Amino acid sequence: MSRIHATALVHTTARVAASATIGPFSIIAEGAEVGEGCAIADSVLIDRWARLGKRVQVFHGAAVGGQPQDLKFKGEKSFVEIGEGTVIREFVTANRGTGEGGVTKVGSGVLLMAYSHVAHDCEIGDGAILANGVNLAGHVTIEPYAIVGGITPVHQFVRIGKHAIVGGASRAAQDVVPFAKASGNPLRIYGLNTVGLTRQGIPSETQEILKRAFRLLFRSGLNTTQALGRLKHDLPQLPEIQYLIRFVEATKRGITK
Repeated sequence: MSRIHATALVHTTARVAASATIGPFSIIAEGAEVGEGCAIADSVLIDRWARLGKRVQVFHGAAVGGQPQDLKFKGEKSFVEIGEGTVIREFVTANRGTGEGGVTKVGSGVLLMAYSHVAHDCEIGDGAILANGVNLAGHVTIEPYAIVGGITPVHQFVRIGKHAIVGGASRAAQDVVPFAKASGNPLRIYGLNTVGLTRQGIPSETQEILKRAFRLLFRSGLNTTQALGRLKHDLPQLPEIQYLIRFVEATKRGITK
C-alpha cells in the first residue's frame, strides 16, 4: 500500500523518502524535501523548498515553508530547515528566510506546540520547546533546550539563551540570558532555572556558581559592564560562566533584568 494518500498532491520536483507517509489532502510543493521516516498528517502544507530531516512529525493543518511575512521579500528562493525528530503540532506556521538563500532553521528534537509561529530567519536550537501560541518575530534566536511558555510574543532579533525558561503569557522584548527563569510583562528575571539545569545534568556545584553570577548581574546594583567585570575576576571561569559572559557581551537589544 502506498505511503502517500491518493488525495495528497506531491510536486514532481519534490523529494519524498520512501519511508515517509503523507496524509490526506496534504501538499508537498516544488523543491520540498521530506526525509526518511517523516509522518505528514492530513491537510498539511510543506511549501516550496522546505527541507525536513529524518523522522519529523507534522500534525494536522500545519504550514511549513510559507513565504516570509516581510515587506522586503521579493520572491527570492529561500528555505526553512527542520531537524530530525522534531515535532510540529497542529496549525503551526514556520516561514522561509528573507532574501536569496535566506534560511529559517529549526534544530533536532524541537517541539513546536499548536498554533506557534516561527517567522523568517529565526534559528531554534536542538531540544527547544515553544508552547501553544508562541509567536516569534523575524531573526529571533532560541538557543538549545530553552523553553518559551504559551501565548508569548518574542520581539525581532531577541535571543533566548540556552536552558532558559520564559513563563507563559509573557512578552520578550530584550535578550534573556542563558540558564535564567523569566516571566511577566514587562519581562523580569526571577533567578536560575534550577529545575531545567538539574534535568540536563548540570552539577549542583556549577549551579551554585551560576547563582552567584546571577546575583552580580541582577541583584547587586552594578551596571552590566561592572557586573561583567566582577564575573570575569571573582568567579571560577567554568564553561557556563564564560558562555554567560559571551552572551551578555554580544547583546544588541540589551538583556532582560
